[in-house]
Amino acid sequence: MRILITGATGFVGSALCNRLEESAALRIAVRGPIDAALRGRCEVAHATLDPAQDWSQALDGIAIVIHCAARVHVMNDDAADPLREFRRINVDGTLQLARQAAAAGVTRFVFISSIKVNGESTAPGQPFTAQQAPAPIDPYGVSKWEAEQQLRKLSAETGMEVVIIRPALVYGPGVKANFLNMMKWLYRGVPLPLGAIHNKRSLVALENLVDLIVTCIDHPRAANQTFLVSDGEDLSTTGLLRRMSRALGKRPRLLPVPAWMLETAAKALGKQSIAQRLCGSLQVDIAHTRERLGWTPPVSVDAALQKTAQHFLEQQKQ
Repeated sequence: MRILITGATGFVGSALCNRLEESAALRIAVRGPIDAALRGRCEVAHATLDPAQDWSQALDGIAIVIHCAARVHVMNDDAADPLREFRRINVDGTLQLARQAAAAGVTRFVFISSIKVNGESTAPGQPFTAQQAPAPIDPYGVSKWEAEQQLRKLSAETGMEVVIIRPALVYGPGVKANFLNMMKWLYRGVPLPLGAIHNKRSLVALENLVDLIVTCIDHPRAANQTFLVSDGEDLSTTGLLRRMSRALGKRPRLLPVPAWMLETAAKALGKQSIAQRLCGSLQVDIAHTRERLGWTPPVSVDAALQKTAQHFLEQQKQ
């Protein structure tokens, strides 16, 4: 079985390639140059998510497409019209690939979407489910939801199976952005006013996400389904900081500032979105994923945090 992976040099795509390189014939689609080691491990096709891209060479002989590439969510987007740009890449570019994949005889298209399709937050004890109506808010989430809808329509028209996976926040060795900043603060012993946050947030370890993607490659009950994925254990912000500190071998310096005070201060500074991520809840119910596929996350939260911390500590020595 020959598999095409887009976004193969990204955080998720590279881990997926490492997992599959010995068990499947891989072809990766990349935008620019790649290192010689990766080129030696799999076939390489150069392509972008431009809506006019010709994918015929990349799709030749391919049975399964795993589409990880996307214009990703960014905190400070400098595009003049962010939603238009997200749509151009994540909707139009994705549909260009998917249409050509169906025409080339691809049997299954696995689309890595986002939990942002469901929304930005949940009420306590009311996690997102795969069955509830999506409610995306930001341009990235909107574009992913629109792409999902177009893929389902294409599947109905062509018979190509579509599998949609919506991950919670992904972390693991080599993680960037806010999760990396959190580790840096803890490593340096920076006092953080986050010692009394009692929210609940779902995360997914990179290893768990990759395991689910691999399961969805050929599982017969994955066809035309939408799966939410997390580690199956929700953490408060305070709990995450404490467990990450333990993995780093550090003692956390967490000040017990009430959440309402942080939210009030953030509002005054125009930083409500930051307060929402730190103090608000975002829970994911993976019951459908477990039951439909007979799948369970293979790696525990603490084991995943330990691997993430180990990689971080090794980088600090260089």
